[in-house]
Amino acid sequence: MLTTLVMTVIGADRTGLVDSLARTIAGQGGNWLESRMCHLGGQFAGLMRVEIEADKADALRTAVAALSEAGLQILIQADDAVTAAPTGSLAMVDLVGQDRPGLLREITGVFAKHGLNVEELESERTAAPLGGGTLFKANATVFVPESVSLDTLGDDLEKIANDLLVDIQLAPETAAE
Repeated sequence: MLTTLVMTVIGADRTGLVDSLARTIAGQGGNWLESRMCHLGGQFAGLMRVEIEADKADALRTAVAALSEAGLQILIQADDAVTAAPTGSLAMVDLVGQDRPGLLREITGVFAKHGLNVEELESERTAAPLGGGTLFKANATVFVPESVSLDTLGDDLEKIANDLLVDIQLAPETAAE
């Protein structure tokens, strides 16, 4: 019987770090299913989902824990929950505006009000062209329940955009061609 584990890893970034994770997982018979990883401020941050025979899960946990001795903080959580897939669709939200504290909180407040789930979120601060200060950019993929109208959601995001003086684009996610 297979079990699925979700791992979070954070630590000082270095060459070969992902390779050491991959070798450890494969060495214990695990199958790397999916992941999101990035370099943030000198740190490596990773999230991965791994499948392994249930009777080998403890050995994998032990082997991965040994990587903690190399300065990594690792959390492993079983992903055994089986839930019915909710009905709805994915939408993309893109935001660009002058950076200021609380900007993302305002946007995610609209998401929460409408019962949206943030599936993925990427954000960054960048210099605005021609010395125009600092811009905040965010791209989110959100799950929109079937009961939520994209038009109503768009109207609420537009109100927030006007109040915050930012540009927000909302579009249904389309299938890759």
